[in-house]
Amino acid sequence: MRSPLLLVVLLAVAGCTETAPPRPDGGSNGTSIVLADRDEPTTLNPLLGYGAQGVSKIYDGLVEHRQDGSLTPQLAADLPQPAADGLSWTVKLRGDVKFTDGSTFGAEDVVATYTAALQNPIKDRFSTLKSVEQVDPSTVRFTLTQTQAAFPHLLVLGVLPSEQANPDGQPVGTGPYKVVEWKKGDRLLLESNEGYFDGAPKVKKVTIVFVADDNQRAGRMQEGEFDGTVLPPKIATQFAARSGLQVNYHRSADYRAVRLPAANPVTGNASVRLALNFAANRQGMIDSLLDGKGTIAYTPVPDALAEEFDPTAKFRFDKTEATRLLDVGGWVPGADGIRVREGVAARFTLMYPLGDDLRADLATAFAADAKAVGVDVQLAGLSWEAIRPRMAQDALLYGEGSPFDPDLMLYDLRGQGSPAADAALENGRRLIDPAQRAVAYKLFQQAFVAAPSMAVLVFPEHAYVMRDSWNGYQPVVDPNSYGALAWGPWWNLEKWEPK
Repeated sequence: MRSPLLLVVLLAVAGCTETAPPRPDGGSNGTSIVLADRDEPTTLNPLLGYGAQGVSKIYDGLVEHRQDGSLTPQLAADLPQPAADGLSWTVKLRGDVKFTDGSTFGAEDVVATYTAALQNPIKDRFSTLKSVEQVDPSTVRFTLTQTQAAFPHLLVLGVLPSEQANPDGQPVGTGPYKVVEWKKGDRLLLESNEGYFDGAPKVKKVTIVFVADDNQRAGRMQEGEFDGTVLPPKIATQFAARSGLQVNYHRSADYRAVRLPAANPVTGNASVRLALNFAANRQGMIDSLLDGKGTIAYTPVPDALAEEFDPTAKFRFDKTEATRLLDVGGWVPGADGIRVREGVAARFTLMYPLGDDLRADLATAFAADAKAVGVDVQLAGLSWEAIRPRMAQDALLYGEGSPFDPDLMLYDLRGQGSPAADAALENGRRLIDPAQRAVAYKLFQQAFVAAPSMAVLVFPEHAYVMRDSWNGYQPVVDPNSYGALAWGPWWNLEKWEPK
């Protein structure tokens, strides 16, 4: 059921005139922009996880992803080159780059950043990296413990000056923008880096306001506080008729799924996991919750990864099959309609983050589908601080995904109960030949639908409301990191120009 606040917002927007809301900066010449984000970063330090998927505005990586998802050199002079055995990658560096503190970028900064990466919270992402060394002042070499075809995609990590390459380092990068002020809990202020090696941005000032609640963000966009924001599709569509505004939808590789913890006696049961996947009405979720703006998801592999995607790996919506699987698994209907097995009721908690309207709606729809086959899903909207300690035991409606390389998002799914899926992921990581890797990931998808570790539901399109005051927008397929400081419409903001 929708909250009263959301109903007020929708009615207000639906009843608005065609007049555009006033500009938040009072009508300047377009050299400043005010954006609203749902999620405030916990850190601006790449070593602690900031900007993991690139386009972070403050930093550059050795490489970056193009609009089509392929890699292009950034701080590197050329794309990374592998050794014949695939166990090392050599990178030549640009010689015309300075950090925003005025210091010169060089090989020592790359070595310091990646050496620190191996000792800090992001180290698991670089699990195959053995060492990084300076070959000469403009060349570095990364040595791996095993082959990893996707390794160059990890080199989007923002590079810090060597003296800042630590968890307490200041947010100094080579990127198109630099930090002026961070009012935590409120906003982040950025200014253009006038010495940026790829040309100073035309948008000189960027203000990112953090508003976690979707409904509040929509209301404040309505009042003209922002030049752009991200919203759930059902709210964003209400802005479509506004003069001076546009609503853009991005395809995404950002799947929404219900994590089913193996440690929980209900969610870890193979029969329950499989039954819930047959019980979920995915198309109904897209039609009713996303206004049709999304794609059905059965596995974490998106169709944006065309070579690796297996369209035959799917579940039909079949409640009869779901009940049969539960019967075969020994889950017997109780007097209250909830199934029981060996004294354990088919009941578990499904958490979702407060303020995320779409996840709340998906959780509610999933719970209704589960209840129809005798599984009681109790919903809990919580803060992330409350969610994290409970993730090993309670289910979570979460988001993840990447359109760049399947290894980046799938490898951490090992150990969820399917040896066949694990073997496929290991092969996908170590194989070099693209055709062989594609086969490995298709085998993973087949193994996943045979023994799912979660219920993957949808790939929602990301909806953005934007003031039509700039040229330069280029649509992309979004990963799960999107918004004003990541992917989304502002991924290439440094290339935008006022109209």
